[in-house]
Amino acid sequence: MCNVRQFGSATLITGDALEILPTLAGRRFGAVLTDPPYSSGGNVRDKSMATSAKYLNSDSSGRYPEFQGDSRDQRSYLAWSTMWMARARDLMAAGGLIGCFSDWRQLPVTTDALQCAGFVWRGIVPWDKTESCRPQLGRYRQQAEYVIWGSNGARPLAGHVAPGVFRMAVPHIKHHIAGKPVDLMAGLLRVMEGPVLDPFAGSATVGVACLAAGIEYVGIEVDPTYFDIASNRLQNAFNALPSAVALSAI
Repeated sequence: MCNVRQFGSATLITGDALEILPTLAGRRFGAVLTDPPYSSGGNVRDKSMATSAKYLNSDSSGRYPEFQGDSRDQRSYLAWSTMWMARARDLMAAGGLIGCFSDWRQLPVTTDALQCAGFVWRGIVPWDKTESCRPQLGRYRQQAEYVIWGSNGARPLAGHVAPGVFRMAVPHIKHHIAGKPVDLMAGLLRVMEGPVLDPFAGSATVGVACLAAGIEYVGIEVDPTYFDIASNRLQNAFNALPSAVALSAI
């Protein structure tokens, strides 16, 4: 039995995205913006390692809970990504946008999956994490991650314009091992219509940005620990809204 929590216009559901997405068949979403587990393995080849060992240095060990779904190789990641993207596309309005995060290792696979799922691939938006990323001698800094984006069929040339590159550092205070800035999500949302579907909510950074922008949000999170973290963040974000008192009385 899945747990559903409501925070104003934001809804959070606990469960596996592949199982939950078909249950939303009565909904119609304007966009998908999500940050799935990349299964990249960090700087190692053993994808079965704990996520903290892959993505954090020893100084940050134990600071964040582990997260699930990060042990697929590229072939299974392609198949899995195609499945969840296709199920998400079934719920989307014509012309709606999808934005899916990836690192450089899974970038080619994710562009393939987006097209296999039936989306029109439109481009890649780099997130430049600035020179604050740890350098490696004799190498280029790995200071960028990417948003692969596309549309559910044709999309008219109308509406706002958003940047093609975002440059901002990783937050000093994170709620997830792979936490990203709220401002990054806010910038990506600028050309998206709601409601926004987020099949891999994590700590609900997309949801926090949606609440601030007044955009309806539905997030899905499989891990119970991160579901609670996301719930707390969304509750705090909702309480901070100027209209929170009025909305809670409806």
